[in-house]
Amino acid sequence: MGRNIRIVMAKPGLDGHDRGIKVLAAAYRDAGMEVIYLGLRQTPEMIVSAALQEDADVIALSILSGAHMTVFPKVVELMDQNGLDDVLLTGGGIIAVKDKEVLTKLGVGELFGPGTPVQKTVDYITDWVQTNRR
Repeated sequence: MGRNIRIVMAKPGLDGHDRGIKVLAAAYRDAGMEVIYLGLRQTPEMIVSAALQEDADVIALSILSGAHMTVFPKVVELMDQNGLDDVLLTGGGIIAVKDKEVLTKLGVGELFGPGTPVQKTVDYITDWVQTNRR
């Protein structure tokens, strides 16, 4: 299903809660995606640099610290500066609906909250890449 999809996953900022992203990374591997998990305390610059080096189709961020309104716009800015206009930026965490709306307008893909079925995220990523891959 997720064949040939390369996904860079990271926990930006000071957020140290990584259980959820590790569960997702394993699920994405099981779905056939190539997962590059960068780990904790990543900066937007480190994340975008890894996406460039790994020729990623997707950047997925997990943010539970409340820093989503700082981190996602910075990642979008760096993606734009580096020509990553064909890479999906998605993620999850505890993000208010009004914040999701603002981030969507900036170009961030769907954002998932706690309790989202893993398969829903797999399907979203797979569908996005199949539709948008160049």
